[in-house]
Amino acid sequence: MAKSILICDDAAFMRMMIKDILSKNGYAIAGEAENGKIAVEKFSETKPDLVLLDITMPEMDGIQALKKIREIDPNATVVMCSAMGQQAMVIEAIQSGAKDFIVKPFQADRVLEAVKKVIG
Repeated sequence: MAKSILICDDAAFMRMMIKDILSKNGYAIAGEAENGKIAVEKFSETKPDLVLLDITMPEMDGIQALKKIREIDPNATVVMCSAMGQQAMVIEAIQSGAKDFIVKPFQADRVLEAVKKVIG
């Protein structure tokens, strides 16, 4: 069965790009979220194999969402996405339980490499 992935980014075109890369490579899309609050709700509903979580989002940022998701499921697999120059936030994300991070702008092979590394 295909591994399911929840995509969380406030930019619709980013979600579309990631969805396209993952779908073409045999992954199932569990859902999409445009902010951290919705990401946490969708995580609870869909229990995906992986969450791709943007750091900078409205309402609830990726770090807060990561912590909430890990409260719901301490074994949740989360990969953070961030723009260049957010090293401090990336470090906080890793310390909060993120398994990896991808830097924007995305390279398709880097997205797939991170996904394969954490969920196969």
